[in-house]
Amino acid sequence: MRCLWGPELHRWEVRPLEEVYVNTIRQGRDLLVAVCDAEILGMTLKGGRTPFEVSERFYKGTLCCLTEAIEAMGKATIVNMVGVRIVKAAIEYNLVQEAGIIYLGDVPHAQIVHL
Repeated sequence: MRCLWGPELHRWEVRPLEEVYVNTIRQGRDLLVAVCDAEILGMTLKGGRTPFEVSERFYKGTLCCLTEAIEAMGKATIVNMVGVRIVKAAIEYNLVQEAGIIYLGDVPHAQIVHL
């Protein structure tokens, strides 16, 4: 296992990895980090004004656990995230607020831009 996640993790408790895809793209001084829950990669989400494609071209990078993803997001100037687990983790780590989340059907999506 690469990492374990959760503040309530006890000494003998082992949790399965909660994996997400993390893709980093550097453009000049900006670092874009795109993150999605692993199981929704390649899906088209409906429920918003237009269908939202969780495209492999944009989101598929390294398969990571949530703590690695949060660490990458903390270094980014722009973050694009989609998925229940990654958005929940971003809220718990105070990277986003619930008011800034939109829902594509039942799946949350959020963005962060540091100016």
